[in-house]
Amino acid sequence: MKIEFAPINIPFKRRIQTFAVLQWIFTFLFLGQCCLAVFVLLIFAGYWYIAAVYIVWLYLDWETPNQGGRRSQWVRNWTIWNYFRDYFPIHLTKTTPLDPKYNYLFGFHPHGVLVAGAFANFCSESTNFQKLFPGLTPYLCVLPFWFKIPFYREYIMCGGLVSSVKSSASHILNRKEGGNVAVIVIGGAEESLDARPGALILRIMNRKGFIKLAIKCGAHLVPVFSFGENELFNQVNNPKGSTLRTIQERLQKFMGFALPLFHARGVFQYNFGLLPYRKPIYTWESQLLCNRTTLLQTKRLKCCIVNILRQ
Repeated sequence: MKIEFAPINIPFKRRIQTFAVLQWIFTFLFLGQCCLAVFVLLIFAGYWYIAAVYIVWLYLDWETPNQGGRRSQWVRNWTIWNYFRDYFPIHLTKTTPLDPKYNYLFGFHPHGVLVAGAFANFCSESTNFQKLFPGLTPYLCVLPFWFKIPFYREYIMCGGLVSSVKSSASHILNRKEGGNVAVIVIGGAEESLDARPGALILRIMNRKGFIKLAIKCGAHLVPVFSFGENELFNQVNNPKGSTLRTIQERLQKFMGFALPLFHARGVFQYNFGLLPYRKPIYTWESQLLCNRTTLLQTKRLKCCIVNILRQ
């Protein structure tokens, strides 16, 4: 196979965009391991007292990811997220105004491989979420596993990430003052195993807990669809019933998260690597699916998703 190298005279702005995405990939795939290694190194390098102080802090702060987290507007407004947005680019479109007097549950589709659209739109201000939806504060729900990693948990909470456990979403949606948005990627890790260019498989038929949660908390349910999310990475062929898929599904049940074998392009060449392709992502917030007085049925959810795909 002939390797297609990136030209030398690429504009500096595009190189910064590539770096922004590269650091995001590193954060997503490797920073947690690095933080854990630093924590262990502190213990064995004679700085055990620092690790001991942090363990006490961890004990006292353990429930914070389940109680709204600890976001930082400074981190969310970093300029690097604008370069991250422009790499693809990523666009957020509002189709209906949302009253900040109420709380909302955003059902995000599809998961894709690394949910780049959800990160840009709800963990940073690069797509102007708070300008499009004044008075609303988004919280992206992710696997609780990530909040067990020392130091790493502090960083990801800065972006507005919280645990995806039921009590965490309930805490956000039950706030009396309103203006809070819990963003749940409905398909979850299982859906990532089917994410590849040209494919769109949504795992929603057996995932009704978020609907019950919205009704119980009196929150408005809003479907959100991110077009282009599955176009960012190729994935090793893993049809249902194959040996690879069976191993992936068993690992998912054991660890709680999936391990898709994905690849796309590299930093200096376009044939192979972990960087996503430069494909546009269009995230649409659709019309309200239910409110405090409407009992949502699964059929209505399916119809709404079909309507979004037809737009």
